[in-house]
Amino acid sequence: MLASRLDYVVYTVGILAALRSKYLNGASVGVMITASHNPPPDNGIKMVDPTGDMLEQSWEKYATELANASHTELPQTVADLVKTLSIDLSIPASVVIARDSRDSGPALLQSTKDGISVFSGEIADFGLLTTPQLHYLTRCFNDKAFGTPTEQGYFEKVAASYQAIYQLYGFTSKRAITIDAANGIGGPKITDSLASLLANEIEFTVVNNEFTTPEALNFSCGADFVKTGQKLPANVQPSPNTLYASFDGDADRVVCYYVNGIGQFRLLDGDKIATLLAKFMQETLAQTSLDITIGVVQTAYANGSSTDYATQKLSLPMACTATGVKHLHHAAKEFDIGIYFEANGHGTVLYSPETIEKLTLFASQNAEETKLVLTLLHLSDLINQTVGDAIGDLLAIVILCQIMDKSPEQWDNEYTDLPNALDKLLVSDRSLFTTTDAERKLVTPAGLQGKIEAVYTKYPRGRSFVRASGTEDAVRVYVEAEKAGDVASIMEEVKKAVLEASK
Repeated sequence: MLASRLDYVVYTVGILAALRSKYLNGASVGVMITASHNPPPDNGIKMVDPTGDMLEQSWEKYATELANASHTELPQTVADLVKTLSIDLSIPASVVIARDSRDSGPALLQSTKDGISVFSGEIADFGLLTTPQLHYLTRCFNDKAFGTPTEQGYFEKVAASYQAIYQLYGFTSKRAITIDAANGIGGPKITDSLASLLANEIEFTVVNNEFTTPEALNFSCGADFVKTGQKLPANVQPSPNTLYASFDGDADRVVCYYVNGIGQFRLLDGDKIATLLAKFMQETLAQTSLDITIGVVQTAYANGSSTDYATQKLSLPMACTATGVKHLHHAAKEFDIGIYFEANGHGTVLYSPETIEKLTLFASQNAEETKLVLTLLHLSDLINQTVGDAIGDLLAIVILCQIMDKSPEQWDNEYTDLPNALDKLLVSDRSLFTTTDAERKLVTPAGLQGKIEAVYTKYPRGRSFVRASGTEDAVRVYVEAEKAGDVASIMEEVKKAVLEASK
């Protein structure tokens, strides 16, 4: 929400972070102040658990209770929480904290620290970081085997894993990549740190890197701008069939794109990224003797063609969850290697502990097989295991395209997205719209689901679903079909049905 209204909220999150640490016997928890792809006046705050995962879902209600307690109610609300959860306040608290580049960050950071200090929590302040770096560091504070708990340690781990794969295949040529950094914190992290570590392997060009100009953040650039508008960001003048990428403001999302030979913009979004990773990992594992399963996790927003490609062409198991990374992340843990990406570019690849052990202990007399297994092992270090990470994901894309010798157009041609559209309708009460089947079907208003199905089933490969927005009094309407003209027709009819049902 607007940063000007968040001071008290982040103060209460600081309190909750200290309590969470104490509840977990002094394990370090993380706090990140960021509003990701939102406009510059906004800000927000995220909590991270000791494993680097998002905050345990059962604790979300406690955050809500504290944030909504008045000043006079807060002490009793905190006391009740401590009693309910039997928290031993004598246990020391430890909190790892950082912020993105918004101008509201320093003040909100201080308010959060004030909340942590209510319970004398020890604070490790890392200043300006990407969100994935904060997740990484939180994990490292609790698991030294995961990596060195410093920002430099993050970069060295990422760079070393990329170089290890690069050397396995005997590459000598440099790859070039242009990154639209959304005028956010990801830009300087590339130019000031990563570019020098990978100077022999990658030539980085970073545009929209005015991170010290707060009003420029996410303006006409960034992953959300590119994905939503299906167009190039500002300051990118593309050469044909050359790969480009856009981060969001806190660098936890990435989308890729290129312009084809006739000048058309072509988006390579989260669905395309997931299928690229899945294809490579499946083909690699097929050449080894390892018994490791791969699964792909999507939401209802995934393009139908990507789902068909993964299930029919690659024959991979597929799971569909409700919208939100916390749901995807949880489902991905059910596989030996779980690949999840939202279409917006937020995602990662999770390796189970058993899979890491299999890859680490693998031994073979076959040099080629050993190379392939080592590639998969190094990818587990390159791709952030804790959360979607624009930097790690992009490096994985670059090196896999080099290994597979794929141009952007060849990658894109693996399957063709169905024409689709996403729109929203403002409603007086979004709570009227409840769903089931991973948000793909409406339960209420009664009868509306049947009307929607009657609309889209008239068109070849038609699909549509309606769900309440999580952030505003609106419902979101998604439509796809074989023909663009049919998408427009379905959208018009579905929106009409939704408006009638919401009266």
